[in-house]
Amino acid sequence: MAERHPALPAVDLALHDAVLGPPGAAQRRAVAKAITLLESTRADHRARADVLLNALLPASGQSFRLGISGVPGVGKSTFIEALGLFLIARGHRVAVLAVDPSSPVSGAPGVGRATFFEVLGLNPIKLGNTAAVPSIVT
Repeated sequence: MAERHPALPAVDLALHDAVLGPPGAAQRRAVAKAITLLESTRADHRARADVLLNALLPASGQSFRLGISGVPGVGKSTFIEALGLFLIARGHRVAVLAVDPSSPVSGAPGVGRATFFEVLGLNPIKLGNTAAVPSIVT
């Protein structure tokens, strides 16, 4: 288990430990709670989320995040699928989180976003979709 972060309050320390814990229902619940905290626009949640994320980063190993943006129709989805397949062919694991900035923050995200990744979606990867929250789109 990763080293505990001294700035985490007790409730977030338990969440931190559960996220890094063994796979299973408890870990899935903890990850869902962490994502909810990270997507929140409340100032107190943002502060807690920043501390939690910084505490979890050392456990991320060699992973990295890549953000892709552009106007509609420029090939973002095509590029994501090609890059994802390229990385999978080289033994990497890929997760895709599609953010639809045109969706209202409180509304449902764009439905069927993962269908853009027809071939990539057949591989053992994680595809996600969320409405855009300005504080998490960087």
